[in-house]
Amino acid sequence: MILHVANLGNPVLRQIATVVKPETIMEPIFQAFLDNLMESMDFHDGVGLAAPQVFLSTRVIAVRIPADMDDTGKGMSPTVYINPELTIESEDLVDGWEGCLSLKDLRGIVPRHKRIRLRALDRNAKPIDLSLEGFAARVFQHEVDHLDGIVFTDRMTDMKSLMFLDEMDRYGPPGSD
Repeated sequence: MILHVANLGNPVLRQIATVVKPETIMEPIFQAFLDNLMESMDFHDGVGLAAPQVFLSTRVIAVRIPADMDDTGKGMSPTVYINPELTIESEDLVDGWEGCLSLKDLRGIVPRHKRIRLRALDRNAKPIDLSLEGFAARVFQHEVDHLDGIVFTDRMTDMKSLMFLDEMDRYGPPGSD
């Protein structure tokens, strides 16, 4: 089932999401939600989608990284991550363009940590422990921010880069003259 995406301004996007209890993970209703979250991410053409974006304030994200967008060229198949926790592995910040399904068609430059460690549970309540860098690290930082009531514009250091995608396509990003 395709889930609707909350737009910026809806209070659910500013709440701190609740932790998923381990005993909940294998419940059929929760498993169906995980399927719906991944299906919705694909339908809305996102590389990530957080549960609060589909009106459920719980600590779950879905991520898929196409190989052509991944710095390693491998990509990441669509997967859900339950109760994700990030640890910074590199204090280096890298600026990059971001968008968000809840801020449709807006893009802006956001500084993110170059390398992070992700710890989470998979849909079978098995632990996941990954070291991520580049675009994958950016996506996970963006999605976990949603679980803490943060959207990408909150992280922007210069609002002059904020623009609509169609204007970026028409005129190019700032400074691309």
